[in-house]
Amino acid sequence: MTSPRILVVDDQPAVVDMLSTVLSFHGFAVDTAGTAAQAVEKATEHRPDLLLMDVMLPDGDGMDVCRRLRAGGSGAGVVYLTARDTRADLVAGLAYGGDDWITKPIDLGVLLPRVRALLHRTTRVLRHADVELDQDTLEVRRAGEPVELCTAEAHLLRHFLQNPRRVLPRVELLEVVQGHGGTGSDTVDAYVGSLRRRLEELGPPLIVTHRGFGYALRAALP
Repeated sequence: MTSPRILVVDDQPAVVDMLSTVLSFHGFAVDTAGTAAQAVEKATEHRPDLLLMDVMLPDGDGMDVCRRLRAGGSGAGVVYLTARDTRADLVAGLAYGGDDWITKPIDLGVLLPRVRALLHRTTRVLRHADVELDQDTLEVRRAGEPVELCTAEAHLLRHFLQNPRRVLPRVELLEVVQGHGGTGSDTVDAYVGSLRRRLEELGPPLIVTHRGFGYALRAALP
């Protein structure tokens, strides 16, 4: 199972080093950024599951970074790190799309349980490239825009997202759609074709055909 990915955003090297070391020790994959611009770039490129976000950055505000990521469709958890602890600051941070708020100096005994709790909530969202699916609601977005899928298509997409890059045989995909109107390999092909068309309305192709065998979810194709 892939380790949850956390992006640590802070302009203080000592804070970044401390958090990176502790989080890596506890099994998380860690990326770092020291500015708002780097945070947006790395969050867009690596699509972390959670961001630990300093509020005061050299080139901007961590809350504005959060707002920009939310506007782009990111569902990653965001925990603000700051010395500001007034009620007005807390309300503003949450209004910009943040999920939690921890004051500095950082108490790791507080931080780690909150990180785990937030990850537990946010990992219900499966992601690949710019596609996101909420496993609880089966709501799908691509590039931040909603994608309307029938139940069988949504279950197919979930299976693809749970098995990225693996070639999935038709017989396996048939098991996914059975109970949602699927009865044979031709039905699988029809549902995959429909799913493809709906996703490609908002971006480049993602599902690759392996003739005579099945399909695979790959990186975006040109």
